[in-house]
Amino acid sequence: MRITEITAEAYRLPLHRAWDGGVDRNDVVVVRVATDTGQTGTGFAWTPLIGAGAVLALLRNDCPAVLLGRDANPYARWEELRWHLREAGTSGLTLMAIAAVDIALWDLTARAAGASLVDLIGRRRDRVAAYGSGVNLDYSLDELLEQVRGWLAAGHRAVKIKVGSPELERDVERVAAVRELIGPDRLLMIDANQRWDLPTAIRALAAMERFDPYFVEEPLPADDLAAHARLRAHTRIPLAIGENLRTIAEFETALQLGVCDIAQPNAVRVGGITPFLRIAELAARHSVPVAPHLLPELSTQLALCLPRVAMVEDIDRASFAALGALARPSGVEISAGWATAQTGPGHGLEFAADLAPIG
Repeated sequence: MRITEITAEAYRLPLHRAWDGGVDRNDVVVVRVATDTGQTGTGFAWTPLIGAGAVLALLRNDCPAVLLGRDANPYARWEELRWHLREAGTSGLTLMAIAAVDIALWDLTARAAGASLVDLIGRRRDRVAAYGSGVNLDYSLDELLEQVRGWLAAGHRAVKIKVGSPELERDVERVAAVRELIGPDRLLMIDANQRWDLPTAIRALAAMERFDPYFVEEPLPADDLAAHARLRAHTRIPLAIGENLRTIAEFETALQLGVCDIAQPNAVRVGGITPFLRIAELAARHSVPVAPHLLPELSTQLALCLPRVAMVEDIDRASFAALGALARPSGVEISAGWATAQTGPGHGLEFAADLAPIG
């Protein structure tokens, strides 16, 4: 198959409730790659609030030159795209644009083979545990507990809440209340979203250790791996990082430093399925499980193929399906605390035709 056309459009997906910090939408850039066989693949880039227009410009203006007329092989095209776009940077927005193309090429390859994405990559399991998650630091305690009760009613045996309040006492009160609500046998994770500095993180984790967190996510600025290494010496709580690491090299450094107990790559932010799978293999060599970040419709499919997997994130009312972004069900389902995928050929993500365009 040779690529004959690449098109890209950007759309706005309003959130049901704004995330802490004023994030009231997710934007998605949808890419379609057509070939001389008549087959078409669909890919996407995703971002809260920032960057969709820049990603769209890269896809429209700079990617076709290295794609048109070339074989639709995701591995070969990923390397060439990264080299071609290097003057715009080798991380960040560049990787998000590459991800959209890469996901489309994997979808295209699976469709051409008459296989689901999961079976093309290599299904290792039929289901993977999911956990309830929300952006809830600005929720009152009553609202937070109501949200957690919803996750328990949905069958989740693991939940994650935000921490990082200006007052440590507020965080401790909320973590204590959630632990009491879910009981001692369910998993409780906490996510600081990079809000702490090192001294604050040491004090906070010491205060929360008695609530037995399964992991703490992003306790420190993501790019300060040296500080994570210092924090590691002060806490027994496992560290989950990766949603804001962008490159294979960054994950390799984190794993070598021993500061990544659970790896959380985001398939779009790292550049697509191709580098995501390489990161997962790298993590497996360090005996570290992967818990893909957000994007449950795609993350579930990837998690079913990983050598070592923790859980997938069932983000509260912010999946593509919940935001009304899909024309039909994808085949990915999360029920009773488990995620499954039966998509038919490709990844099963068909974006709705009536989405609100950007610009």
